[in-house]
Amino acid sequence: MLLAGTMLSCLPAEAQTTPAAGRSPAKASARATASAPVASPVAAAPAVTRTIKTIRVEGSQRLEPETVLSYTKLRTGQAFTNESLDQAIKDLYASDLFADVSIAGAETGDIVLRIRENPVINRVIFEGNKRLKEDKIKKEVKLAPRQIFTRTAVRQDVARIIELYRRQGRFAAVVEPKMVNLDQNRVDVIFEVSEGPKSKVRQINILGNEEFSDNKLREQMATKQARLTTLLSSNTSYDQDRLAYDQQKLRQFYLTEGYADFKVTSAVAELTPDKKDFIITYVVEEGKRYKFGDVTVDSDIRDFDNKKLAASLGINKGDWYNAKKVETAVDSLSEAAGAFGYAFTEVNPDFQRDKDTLTMGINFHIAEAKRSYVERIDINGNTQTQDKIIRREIRLAEGDAFSSFQVKRSQDRINSLGFFQDKFEIKQTQGSSPDRVVLTANVEEKSTGELSLSAGFSSLEKFIIQASIRQRNFRGKGQELRASVNYSTYSKSVELGFTEPYLFDKNIAVGGDIFRRDYNAFNYLGNTRQTTYTQVSTGFQLRAGIPLTEYWQLAGRYGLSYDQVGLDQATYFTNGQCDNLLAGRYLCEAIGNRWTSSVGYSLLYDSLNSRLRPTAGQRFIFSQDFAGLGGDVKYIRTKIEGSKFVNVGSGFIASLNVEGGYIKSLEKSRGAGIDSVRITDRFYLGEPDFRGFDIRGVGPRIQRIPYVTDAAGNQTLVTDRTQIVDDALGGRAYYLGKLELEIPLGAGARELGLRPSIYVQAGALFGITRPLPTATFPTAVDPVTGRTVVQSLNRPVLATNGQPYYVVPATDGNNPSASTTCTVGYSATVGGPCSGTSVNTPLSGQPISPFLERFVGDSPRPRISVGTGVNWNSPFGPLRIDLAYALLKDKGDDSKLVTFNVGTQF
Repeated sequence: MLLAGTMLSCLPAEAQTTPAAGRSPAKASARATASAPVASPVAAAPAVTRTIKTIRVEGSQRLEPETVLSYTKLRTGQAFTNESLDQAIKDLYASDLFADVSIAGAETGDIVLRIRENPVINRVIFEGNKRLKEDKIKKEVKLAPRQIFTRTAVRQDVARIIELYRRQGRFAAVVEPKMVNLDQNRVDVIFEVSEGPKSKVRQINILGNEEFSDNKLREQMATKQARLTTLLSSNTSYDQDRLAYDQQKLRQFYLTEGYADFKVTSAVAELTPDKKDFIITYVVEEGKRYKFGDVTVDSDIRDFDNKKLAASLGINKGDWYNAKKVETAVDSLSEAAGAFGYAFTEVNPDFQRDKDTLTMGINFHIAEAKRSYVERIDINGNTQTQDKIIRREIRLAEGDAFSSFQVKRSQDRINSLGFFQDKFEIKQTQGSSPDRVVLTANVEEKSTGELSLSAGFSSLEKFIIQASIRQRNFRGKGQELRASVNYSTYSKSVELGFTEPYLFDKNIAVGGDIFRRDYNAFNYLGNTRQTTYTQVSTGFQLRAGIPLTEYWQLAGRYGLSYDQVGLDQATYFTNGQCDNLLAGRYLCEAIGNRWTSSVGYSLLYDSLNSRLRPTAGQRFIFSQDFAGLGGDVKYIRTKIEGSKFVNVGSGFIASLNVEGGYIKSLEKSRGAGIDSVRITDRFYLGEPDFRGFDIRGVGPRIQRIPYVTDAAGNQTLVTDRTQIVDDALGGRAYYLGKLELEIPLGAGARELGLRPSIYVQAGALFGITRPLPTATFPTAVDPVTGRTVVQSLNRPVLATNGQPYYVVPATDGNNPSASTTCTVGYSATVGGPCSGTSVNTPLSGQPISPFLERFVGDSPRPRISVGTGVNWNSPFGPLRIDLAYALLKDKGDDSKLVTFNVGTQF
């Protein structure tokens, strides 16, 4: 037995184990391996090799047998082993073309590859996706029609879809794939999506804070807790990147408060069991609070005075340490070096922390550097705008000494063009040598053409229809071409304009406008709006401007217009003449046609960082226009405007705007009680410039207050404002100021284009001649009460030639009760010879009810209003809503609480 065992142990393993009939070679190989004895010092016997006699493929439908065999290394006439058969099966599965693979015939060498092909995808269907559009999902998934279906690819696409939903904060999203078998080995793949609610941040817990409350620290974070007050915020959803950002925000806050040792030791976000919300917990260590120690500047550049630089940093010894001030100081020193031509100056703050005295000394070291010169200016990304349009705004040329101030100014000028995306910057890179700098302007063009066809409603103009086309970068040359048509119940206009900012590539701007404007002045009687006078202006204006310095400009202009001012004849005319009693003396004096030929100039200072939405800088304009270079109107109009914008931090933008004007007539007096400046040439003040007041609601005006008889029979004046005729007369002088603070909102509100603000305004309009009364009504004493009663005014009826009509007495034998222009006798024709001796009485027309005419509002005393408003770039066009309250107003001023405008520029 011992001898037999020894002999058997020397036999090969394959000889000891024979595969059972029908068992696959792969399984037989695995079984043989499992049955092999433990390795011994005797060398392992080689595997049994056989030869492939024939190879057949069974089960192929779409694929040719040769294609199936090409994925394996099996070939007729080659030797094979169980291991090579196993490898062939693995190779076929790795092709992702087959759902099942097996090999038969290994015993005889007649190899049969039995396969079942993976189906072909007919359609990929998504169901239940409402928050994510199908197009967005299709961009992420890899499965597509006419591709081979594999379960691995399905699992990968499920993971991709779930990741898409997690990016949106929907961590409860579930995706269940389903397969519908079709004929010809095709399938439909269906992804059934259960989106679930958006996962919100239910709670933010902060542990370890002692100096600041949880609420104070939460205010510093971008992530907000889901509450009613944050209903419109997009930051209440969980975002892993935002979690890291919030840790940085916490550290920045503590560093600005003097806690130099602060750190966040852990930040954990836990998903609630229902997968609806997250609970975030921060563990912090505040450390001790430090103060500034000695602050010095050590400069290796000999041009700088270290003591003066240190004194200009705004950091004082003994103040609480503030990392923001340190950053600002580094930037200030870098800009100072850049202003002197050192482009790549390194400013390194060296901190000396004293834990015993809790002070932080800082030495700002300015490394040695060479003066830099502009080697090259590269402009990239401009496909429409010509290079020279951008280059002419850059205040440096190739070969100039580098100046960071001029680079910043160039950025502001290019941003002000409005041709490119916001936040444009000029990059600075080292050139061919350390003292050479390359300026690169990577611009991203945006649409500069505007085509608008809109209808809207305005509290000022009621229904509005607008059509306009404007190209601010015509032909890529920076030229502006515009045309517009506006129609409303308040005004109508057609305008064409063109501006060339650089004539013949010289820094001279020229332009011109042609216009036709129809304007209807109006007042209200009750809820009915009554047109008072109409003004139709047709004309043109030519203008030109040149720069005096980098910030100062001088502009000149010439304008010629023909004004036609009239009143509704059916309402305000009697016998073809303007009726003072119906229209008012001041309106009758305004009618007529006249030419206005004017020449003017403007002196402009502009240092705003953007002309579209400035956040810093100031602007000042002094302008005068002289009318009288021919024409019928003569005056000098002077205006002053100024504005200043300041970024006060944290996204708040403060602005101060002031303006004022005065117009002086150069004409002779036009009579007693008639102002020398016509009503159409005066200034007006109110909505929309002065919020809190109605259109033309501030300044001199005439109020017609009717007399009525009360229930007791006493004559009194109407007190209902809606029954008083109120005509604004304008003024020769005005001033207006506005202090406004723009309030920043979250990212979600900014994406909607919402820009709220609060403001206070003050202004006044004044300075015209007091008009003469329109009429004097007769009075009588009531014999019962003894009170004076104002009576109606009986006016004579006038003939076409202006003569009054008279009535022949009823007792006359020839022409009883006949109308005639004769005071004595009778004439059948107007103005004809009179015959007869009858003494006639004047013919009275419709009596005019008595009224009191009151002149009010002509006062330089300031009117003051406060309010809040919001600009919204809505899908319907620009929208402006204001809620303003008049705190201080004068007698006769018309206030207005809410105003809104849709479809007009604001």
